[in-house]
Amino acid sequence: MRRKFFYTLILLSCFCNCYAQKLHKAIFVIVDGVPADLMETIHLPTIKEIQKQGAYLHSYVGGEKGAYSQSPTISAVGYNSLLTGTWAHKHNVWGNSGKNIDSINYHYPSIFKLFKEQFPQKKSALFSTWTDNRTKLIGNQVALDIVYDGFEKDTLRFPHDKNSYYIHAIDNEVATQAAYSIRTEAPDLSWVYLQFTDDVAHRYGYSDSLTEAVKLMEKQINKIWEAVKYRQKNYNEKWQVWITTDHGRDKTGKHHGGQSVQERSTWIVSNQNLPIYFLQNGTAIVDILPTIAAFLKIQIPVNVQRELDGQSLLKKPSLNTVNMKHSNASLNISWKALQKKGKVKIWVTTTNQFKLGGNDEYRLMANVDLKKENATVDLSTMPSSFYKVVIEAPGTSLNRQIILKND
Repeated sequence: MRRKFFYTLILLSCFCNCYAQKLHKAIFVIVDGVPADLMETIHLPTIKEIQKQGAYLHSYVGGEKGAYSQSPTISAVGYNSLLTGTWAHKHNVWGNSGKNIDSINYHYPSIFKLFKEQFPQKKSALFSTWTDNRTKLIGNQVALDIVYDGFEKDTLRFPHDKNSYYIHAIDNEVATQAAYSIRTEAPDLSWVYLQFTDDVAHRYGYSDSLTEAVKLMEKQINKIWEAVKYRQKNYNEKWQVWITTDHGRDKTGKHHGGQSVQERSTWIVSNQNLPIYFLQNGTAIVDILPTIAAFLKIQIPVNVQRELDGQSLLKKPSLNTVNMKHSNASLNISWKALQKKGKVKIWVTTTNQFKLGGNDEYRLMANVDLKKENATVDLSTMPSSFYKVVIEAPGTSLNRQIILKND
């Protein structure tokens, strides 16, 4: 009897251990140019189902308005802000064509590069209408394992029409291939891009046509979501799903690229349970990379972490509302503490070698109690017209640049 009881315990332990070690897989979907104000007025049952498991988040693109990180609310800029967790002043994508995309700075690694460097044996995938997502944005950083793209160049299978309805047909193919791949191959990290909504918006603006395009998009999302649910039901897997858009639209719905509230306002839907803090305070597109990285257990190198403009959404930050004021060779930094315990470390460098592929030597300039909500840093020993500042606290790492005007 004792021996039988002993073996039963072993079997239960193995079962529990196996269950606890579910394989983590992540997928993010970018649907082009769907404004938040429209998204929130349409009945979308699949989106609601995903949201019910996780969260619907108010989000933004475009960096900090009026500051050094301000970025155009343009498609490729938004894609690369998600891919790298940085704004345009770092990744250097400022538009969709020409030198605005060809001068991309690959020193800021994509989520795919970080993933494959640590897990070369795992599978990455891209399902996309626009080939430049692979050839330019991801570029030669990493060779993806599964790729379905380039359909826009196949004019025999997808003959082009003046209303761009062929893009909807391509999106259908992209979603179908993504769903099939998830069911059969289950790539560990996937990106799906759907374009048709943006084409319709540019042509008709806010209209019944755009509303219908969003509903058609959601049917494509449903294919992917059903495949994810199939994997989770039948395999020892836990999937993290992100659905977002790359920019909002102006008041007509036909244009974007500027810094109006409507153009900057976006949304994120996820099946991931998130702290109430983010539901109340919103997020940015750059927060998706560090959140996926945390879920997939990607160890981000310190020098890369210090450049990220986003924060993981899996844990409430320990501080926010950082303000800086430079005066007479000193830097005053204030913040709002969201917890009482812990220290805040202030790191400063006068170089930006990371941008060029090198490393910056940071100096620890302050180490103060988090609850103090203030620190003054003496910069007299490191005079410069440029500083990079990193504020580290428990579970939080923020960075700022200070660019002083020459007299």
